[in-house]
Amino acid sequence: MDTQKITHKSRPVITQVENNTATWIGHLQTDPTDHFAGQTFRCPVNGELDNIQVLSADVQTPGEIVLSLHRFDEGIKTWGPELASARVYVQKNDINRWLCFKLPPMPMHREEIYGFRLCAKGAMIALGEAAAGEPNSFPGEEWHADSEDLDGHYYHYFSLTFKVEMLA
Repeated sequence: MDTQKITHKSRPVITQVENNTATWIGHLQTDPTDHFAGQTFRCPVNGELDNIQVLSADVQTPGEIVLSLHRFDEGIKTWGPELASARVYVQKNDINRWLCFKLPPMPMHREEIYGFRLCAKGAMIALGEAAAGEPNSFPGEEWHADSEDLDGHYYHYFSLTFKVEMLA
């Protein structure tokens, strides 16, 4: 008797591919301040997370980028504990490429708010983002912080260029 292996393919459930500007994470060698970025989003379906991708717009200094996933309370702008994380090493030639952060399978729930944060370990990289003329044009809010203000700020008019893929 033959058995068939059932494979599940991931598919994008949230995509924000507009890209008309960039934001930098990491730090310049002459500046000790680290810069961080992130994005919140409402999960549109129940499923199992596979990966999150962000667009690399430029690489000033190669190095490791860490993405951490959290639940997010949009009412009080609070990041929950880390649910998962992944690392990608970025090189000079990773300009205008999707950086894929393969995350361990974990359930995500429809209508819950999640967010991911990105930090650079020894790198300086520009991430693709979009600016809009209308608030709430994007799924969620973009977040910016630095080592001098870890709470950071949230922006309705901006969004990282990103994809969230889940297993279907």
